[in-house]
Amino acid sequence: MLKNKIIIAVDGFSSTGKSTFAKAIAAKLGYTYIDSGAIYRAITLFAIQKGFAQEGQIDEAELQKALPIVVVSFGNPAPGASSGSSSSGASSSSSSSVWLNDAEVSREIRSLPVSELVSHVSALSFVRGYVDQLLQKWGEQKGIVMDGRDIGTQVFPNAELKIFMTATTEVRAQRRYTELLEKGENPEYQEIFDNIQKRDYLDQRRSLAPLRCASDALVLDNSQLTPQEQMQWLERIIAECWG
Repeated sequence: MLKNKIIIAVDGFSSTGKSTFAKAIAAKLGYTYIDSGAIYRAITLFAIQKGFAQEGQIDEAELQKALPIVVVSFGNPAPGASSGSSSSGASSSSSSSVWLNDAEVSREIRSLPVSELVSHVSALSFVRGYVDQLLQKWGEQKGIVMDGRDIGTQVFPNAELKIFMTATTEVRAQRRYTELLEKGENPEYQEIFDNIQKRDYLDQRRSLAPLRCASDALVLDNSQLTPQEQMQWLERIIAECWG
């Protein structure tokens, strides 16, 4: 579909289906999928596990000191993870499991305690700098699809294709609620709705790399779109720009 490999940045609000869409794009194009949000969530989980994040308060000094031993990888644990290596690995488009050091944490990083704190942790300059370096290293070979909050504005401002995803708060809350139910959890819709509103507020108002739509991004409001309709939208864009 594309003769030359490009970088595709998928940004947008939480619970808009960025990861699902980015994975589908990667599978369609044979690209590598990288979930930047999972890295921030894994670091947040690490902070919680180590006692650096409690009751909404983050011990920034201790987290910064411990950050070099954090290893986030996709698909399989990174080689040497249990020994404290600081390397990380990108995933193939078919892999979605997330590893924190030598433990598989795909479920834990989507928990509400992590969701409550991830915006605070990801706003820390040393955390963003650490993650940006990993992401930019993975992007050197191109042929990647990456989703997050600031991929098109901060991490890859020169990405060839930028997509900004949005949907109503009600739709996003319902999607998250349904997702948690399907995982066997017992969520409260109002709690999820409030969390999404809070995260939107924090993500857009943080001083470092706030969530915003890049001036050259294509906006996709998927409030009423099926996954198939979203892919059709993408195919039209690619045909128009690179066909």
